Amino acid sequence: MAMTMHVDIVSAEQAIFSGLAEMLIAPATLGEVGVMPGHAPLLTTLGPGELRVKVPDSDELSFYVSGGLLEIQPHLVTVLSDTAERADHLDEAAAKESMAKAERALAEHAAGIDEAAARAEIAAAAAQLRAIRRLRRQTGR
Repeated sequence: MAMTMHVDIVSAEQAIFSGLAEMLIAPATLGEVGVMPGHAPLLTTLGPGELRVKVPDSDELSFYVSGGLLEIQPHLVTVLSDTAERADHLDEAAAKESMAKAERALAEHAAGIDEAAARAEIAAAAAQLRAIRRLRRQTGR
């Protein structure tokens, strides 16, 4: 039997996942972080992106997180995010529309636009689209 750790993924609205995992890959702000049981304690920030969890005797689960915090203890990993959802629940059309709207606002230098917020929206939509594409490749859908 493979070694496992407990993983909790929580958004502002609800608990998204709680269970055992063999590995977790998270989008830390300075690059992806791979976590396995026994990992050294760490607290880091997350950027928008795909979070992957390898569950024992099952496929890898894929989630989208908007950013947040990742706390690692040797046998417990906690992900706290403003927004988190399963990648298979993401709306591709909505992500594309959100990205296009933010890109148009930046290109047109729309009055009163918060440039940082528009760039953050583009990054979040791009991360959602990457998660959707990876899930499609993985499942063949």
